[in-house]
Amino acid sequence: MAMSASAELSKAVKQQYMELPQGDKVQVMYVWIDGTGEGLRCKTRTLDSEPKSIEELPEWNFDGSSTYQSEGSNSDMYLIPSAMFRDPFRKDPNKLVLCEVLKYNHKPAETNLRLTCKKVMDLVENQIPWFGMEQEYTILGTDGHPFGWPNNGFPGPQGPYYCGVGSDKAYGRDIVEAHYRACLYAGVMICGTNAEVMPAQWEFQVGPCEGITMGDHLWVARFILHRVCEDFGVVASFDPKPIPGNWNGAGCHTNFSTKEMREEGGLKAIEESIERLGRRHSYHIRAYDPKGGLDNARRLTGHHETSNIHEFSAGVANRGASIRIPRTVGQEKKGYFEDRRPSANCDPYAVTEALIRTCLLSEEGDEPFQC
Repeated sequence: MAMSASAELSKAVKQQYMELPQGDKVQVMYVWIDGTGEGLRCKTRTLDSEPKSIEELPEWNFDGSSTYQSEGSNSDMYLIPSAMFRDPFRKDPNKLVLCEVLKYNHKPAETNLRLTCKKVMDLVENQIPWFGMEQEYTILGTDGHPFGWPNNGFPGPQGPYYCGVGSDKAYGRDIVEAHYRACLYAGVMICGTNAEVMPAQWEFQVGPCEGITMGDHLWVARFILHRVCEDFGVVASFDPKPIPGNWNGAGCHTNFSTKEMREEGGLKAIEESIERLGRRHSYHIRAYDPKGGLDNARRLTGHHETSNIHEFSAGVANRGASIRIPRTVGQEKKGYFEDRRPSANCDPYAVTEALIRTCLLSEEGDEPFQC
């Protein structure tokens, strides 16, 4: 398995410089989603003092022709600070800032799905929508080979790896632990992690988050994971089916509830939402991966704990269904449901917006309504 050349550079030498005092100046790393709808980009600027709120951060710009977001003849794009976090790599008082991207005419870039998501969330804020997303990913070498797998073969079949312990079962735990702690430091609402069914595959969970916060925190958690993997010389892949054959794919199961669903008798509201989702299956499949369902088609086969992409299904404690109602929710008649269809490389803004549109705004048909 190949590792990056950067990983061979001395981290101890780097640390000598990172310990130098920085005076009153603050480094702020601006982070944004590029034109693929999956990749993240970043660059840093110096501020004269530590920003205390998002309003204190200046707008910035970048060359969109180098990020698949514009043509070279009109390439300036604008970065609009949207959510601020502590920087776990440079540490306090330095910051990470997630940004929206606007085009030269100040209209949202094609992959800026946050803008409409925020509008939709504002329409239903009185219903207090909560989300929790379970982000699966696979650790790869720079050559695309899964971390810890034999160079010219496969590990033993799936079975001992899920939540596994031991060097022959858990591949890459150092990366997972580093990412977890970095997210906690940053202020990301990470709430758990575990090894997954396929070796070198892991999952972390973010939530519960209210409204737009879900997308903000998941994107920053992904950015931190990429940076941690960069330090270790490996790659984090969100491909929904990184290894073909008898191996589990990677999803981003999304848990959803409203105030009504969480209160006594909330199961009725849950069942009504599931009924609406069943009538709009194709719309959600298109919203649940950045290629309109093409990526998920490799994963949602009806095997390996997935539903069939062409059919909608729901059930209590059924991990082969589109929608799973946890057994405790069925018993207590209140709580939340889990949509198991979103792919690992989904845009959380698109996923959460789609759930709100269908479940709370009662939209129907194959296209979203204008906000």
